Amino acid sequence: MTQKHTLVSDSTTPINVVLVTLDNHVSGAIARAQKSLTRELPGLNFECFAATEWDNSPETLDACRAAIAQGDIVIVTMLFMEMHIKAVEVALADRRDHCDAMICCMSAPEIMKLTRMGRFSMDGEVSGPIALLKRLRGSSDKGSPAASGEKQLAMLRRLPRILRFIPGTAQDVRAYFLTLQYWLAGSEDNLSRLVSFLIHRYADGPRKPLRSIAREDPPIEYPEVGVYQPDGAQRISDQLESLEGVESGGTVGLLLMRSYALAGNTRHYDAVIRSLEARGLRVIPAFAAGLDARPAVKRFFMRGDAPIVDAVVSLTGFSLVGGPAYNDTDAAQALLAELNVPYLAVQALEFQSLDQWRDSSMGLMPVEATMMVAIPELDGATGPMVFSGRDRSDPKRSFDMSPELERIDRLADRVQKLVSLRNTPRNERKVAIVLFNFPPNSGAMGTAAHLSVFESLFNSLSAMQLAGYEVELPESAEALRDALLQGNAEEYGAEANVHATISVDDHVANEPYLDEIEAQWGPAPGRHWTDGRQLFVLGKSFGNVFVGVQPAMGYEGDPMRLLFEGGLSPTHSFSAFYRWLRTEYQANAVLHFGTHGALEFMPGKQVGLSADCWPDRLIADLPNFYLYAANNPSEGLIAKRRSAATLISYMTPPVTRADLHKEFAELRSMIDQWRKRDPEIAELQARQLIDAIAAQAERCELDQGPPPDELANAEIWVGKLRCDLEEIETSLIPFGLHVVGQPMSSDERDELLLAIAEAGGASNLNAGHLHDALVSDDPAVLLSLLAQSGLEDEAAEELQDRLSTAHSELVKEHELPALIDALDGNFIAPVSGGDLIRNPESLPTGRNIHGFDPFRLPSAYAMVEGQRQANQLIDRHRVDTGEAPSSVALVLWGTDNLKSEGVAIAQALALIGAKPRFDSYGRLSGAELLSLEVLGRPRIDVLVTLSGIFRDLLPMQTRLLAEAAFLAAEADEPLELNPIRKHVLDYQAEHGGDFEIAALRVFSNAEGAYGSNVNMLVDSGRWEDESEFAETYTNRKGFAYSHSGQVSQQTDLLNNMLGEVDLAYQNLDSVELGVTTVDHYFDTLGGISRAVQRSKGSTVPVYIADHTGSGDGKVRTLDEQVALETRTRLLNPKWYESMLGHGYEGVRQIEAHLTNTMGWSATAGGVAPWVYQQISETFILDDDMRRRLAELNPVAASRVANRLIEAQERDYWGTDEESLEALRRAGEDLEDFLEGITGEAAA
Repeated sequence: MTQKHTLVSDSTTPINVVLVTLDNHVSGAIARAQKSLTRELPGLNFECFAATEWDNSPETLDACRAAIAQGDIVIVTMLFMEMHIKAVEVALADRRDHCDAMICCMSAPEIMKLTRMGRFSMDGEVSGPIALLKRLRGSSDKGSPAASGEKQLAMLRRLPRILRFIPGTAQDVRAYFLTLQYWLAGSEDNLSRLVSFLIHRYADGPRKPLRSIAREDPPIEYPEVGVYQPDGAQRISDQLESLEGVESGGTVGLLLMRSYALAGNTRHYDAVIRSLEARGLRVIPAFAAGLDARPAVKRFFMRGDAPIVDAVVSLTGFSLVGGPAYNDTDAAQALLAELNVPYLAVQALEFQSLDQWRDSSMGLMPVEATMMVAIPELDGATGPMVFSGRDRSDPKRSFDMSPELERIDRLADRVQKLVSLRNTPRNERKVAIVLFNFPPNSGAMGTAAHLSVFESLFNSLSAMQLAGYEVELPESAEALRDALLQGNAEEYGAEANVHATISVDDHVANEPYLDEIEAQWGPAPGRHWTDGRQLFVLGKSFGNVFVGVQPAMGYEGDPMRLLFEGGLSPTHSFSAFYRWLRTEYQANAVLHFGTHGALEFMPGKQVGLSADCWPDRLIADLPNFYLYAANNPSEGLIAKRRSAATLISYMTPPVTRADLHKEFAELRSMIDQWRKRDPEIAELQARQLIDAIAAQAERCELDQGPPPDELANAEIWVGKLRCDLEEIETSLIPFGLHVVGQPMSSDERDELLLAIAEAGGASNLNAGHLHDALVSDDPAVLLSLLAQSGLEDEAAEELQDRLSTAHSELVKEHELPALIDALDGNFIAPVSGGDLIRNPESLPTGRNIHGFDPFRLPSAYAMVEGQRQANQLIDRHRVDTGEAPSSVALVLWGTDNLKSEGVAIAQALALIGAKPRFDSYGRLSGAELLSLEVLGRPRIDVLVTLSGIFRDLLPMQTRLLAEAAFLAAEADEPLELNPIRKHVLDYQAEHGGDFEIAALRVFSNAEGAYGSNVNMLVDSGRWEDESEFAETYTNRKGFAYSHSGQVSQQTDLLNNMLGEVDLAYQNLDSVELGVTTVDHYFDTLGGISRAVQRSKGSTVPVYIADHTGSGDGKVRTLDEQVALETRTRLLNPKWYESMLGHGYEGVRQIEAHLTNTMGWSATAGGVAPWVYQQISETFILDDDMRRRLAELNPVAASRVANRLIEAQERDYWGTDEESLEALRRAGEDLEDFLEGITGEAAA
């Protein structure tokens, strides 16, 4: 055989190899590999481009496209995201047939199909080699937890060996699988071998001589499941025994990316390991190939079925099972529940540099927050924190990960505290329980949404005592409340018992952020919870459990400060309270008790906080647990992401039908007499009965107009009254408050299950029959009952499963065991938060709430439902005004959209005439405009106002809405059919400026700020004219969010757009929340209504879409909705007696409903005078009721009287002078009673 000689000139032949991948994790290894490669191939030009660089550095994208255009061998990996695909797809397609080879792997299908290697191409039928690839990608295996990833990797190893002996195209297929092997084991050596192998096989044309120079060396094999040893001779091992580590304070399992370890890009991992070890912890840094960490967890963190670690921290940035393209949350949850230790997922920045993150008010970018935080939360992850990124200021390491040392130390401190909590005996643990006090000085201390706090707290302390905690338990919930709210309060002139004091000197010496606090609140100790010499810590110790009261934010009494100063630092007392918990009390853990407090809403980044962010400063390293309402995933996620909280969900109150009370029951009786009358009844008697019905309807304030003159037309008039009564009677209302540790009664459970059944489509069910079917041992009984209710077989079977599961969960108590579990440092299983009626999968409670997968929002269901609801709104406006609206002001909340899978988002898109665009993985990518032909009507200009929480949690959906509006503005369509474009062009013609600015339609707060502040202005009473609400609203909500993610203050644009609005609108989705239940509704919808009135010079209709019951829901005007809620709740004995059954907190609920009602009068004018009249007669002018309220909660009772007087003084009521004087006297009586209570306490 003659040996082929290679000339030196052949080796210098130029060849361009281009690698396009997601990030820079192999860039350092590639730079090192190139040095060794160019010794043999001096003509080699090997360039690497990371897609994560393109958004911030467009010149790198230009360079990438240019390199592709000249590339001889092009390798593409890990391109999953639409923005990255679109950036290079054309360039790749143009080059595909003109290069020697193009290898596209582990990417989206539209990229994969561009593969061309010799005779192998992926743009054909799914058969042969391509079918093998699909099998390799595979799907989740329902068998062994580690089956899917391990089987795929085993198959990848076997295939090249099998294909080696098959001639023809199979050799190119083999080369493809070898490429995968080289890449997945991407060390410096393997990356060098990969390039050499591809040149050896595919260099062509003038580069063909290089084939004989380049070598085909097999991939070096490394352990696919192993441990990483930062200081070992072999940094990668498959033996746990090879690790050297400290032994003392506990063991932490770290999950790493194998690809980073192999590429030598590990400084960030090394820093985490060393920081944990410095705190006396043993560290097991483990990895598994293929984005499925289960094999590593099973092999290195468990022995049999038991954990050998005390906590697990994932440094991967992905789901436990899955990567950027997919995730298997069910598999992840199952393994984490088996492991049963705290699971934290922290973030290495991939889409921005460390400097960019430090300077950002947002923190993580939308794609980072979604992929690295929201998706791991579905597994059950907590404690998001940035621990590393790329330092662009260091040219030598600009592509390698740099540790963020301060954050890593914070992470290590938190992990150490969690491990310590887990290993500390219960009887030695010190737990701080934090109650809330908002608004302050209102009888609200110790209240929370939907929760009877003191009963729940008493039950929690009892459970802790039974579990072995040192708890000195008061005799009753009432005694517990009195000990907290009274105690020595009068001695200090405080709002509650003073447990400890902090001298001014101590505070000044120990407060690390004193300068920032004093800049806004003045010299220490400030004005809040102090006597001028010392700061007060309010609360009381019950053994080893301290129950404290979170100080107020400080600006509640002066809400206009926020208008000018934005987010404020906490007060002296607020910061001192948390510092005291950490350093003086030395709590092992803190439990925030109920929805919700102020800590997580303090200034700072939205997610991915830094040392400059107040929530992080305040909670520091304290293990934070948070008892949170199951129906509020959005605000719960803020607590998780901004205060490192693990949530423990609690039930919302039972629901019941409002029924008819007093005059309404009498009116129905009269109507029943009319409907059952003798057909031969004399006309005079019939007229008398109709007149009696009319008089009773007037007493009920039901206005259907005067009765008809002709008796023949009376039936229709009576029928409308009967419909009004039916609506009142069948309305679902919350019944009392939830008590942790107290399961629902049988009757309450039956009513909730009936509501779940009706929400699931069943009709004409009887609660008793449903109860009998559920407790029956025969499932066929329930299925038969549901079939009789009008459901199809498949729907009946699905609802049967939901009802049976819900019934079995509701009879048990889950929340106290979960609370004990959390304080033991165990894993708290995740659950989607939402409305329990429509989403009974939120049961059982006692779990860690997460939101809906943001990549799937809005869902297919939401798109259909959103379209239907949009049509409902258009139809109602057309009935009221005779025409469809051309411009709508729509309020969107994070909570409602997370609960409903994005129905309100879909509704906004439907009004515009757009739909979401999803990529090949089913992930949200952007908006797509519907043609006018498909839409079938003119577009509607939608001014979208987002809550600050929506903005934080749903950044991709924020861009979606902005893009939909922009696409509509760009569309070349007749202006009479596209008011969006018309208004944009009109604005430009009048004001000039940029088209993109004029097309902005999505508004919210500035980054890091929340709320419009209208609610605080109302509550304070410190306003003179309603125009102040418009000014407050537009200044706070005047920040526009663009389709590219840019934020800018555009108050003038907002005011201009408000002048075009035809109606304002918001959805109502949960039974427990009405427009008069919480102040957020008038804060947003009321605020924008007042702003529209100012800009337009006239009022517009304000609509509420009520979807809280069964059926299709109903669009009501604001005054209709307020009237309905007043009748079914505030003035309904069934409702207020259920509230007063909880005593102190029940009175606060009554006061809150009244304040919120007046908020509507102030902002939108949607309250009839009879509402205030009847409230005053029911609660204040009735001597017995007034005394009862005063005995239960004198502060809140006094506020009821004062709020009614304020409503009269602001001319919202118009009562007669005699009634007003009686109200003033009653208010004075309440003030006297309040002072008497105080005097008794002092004595």
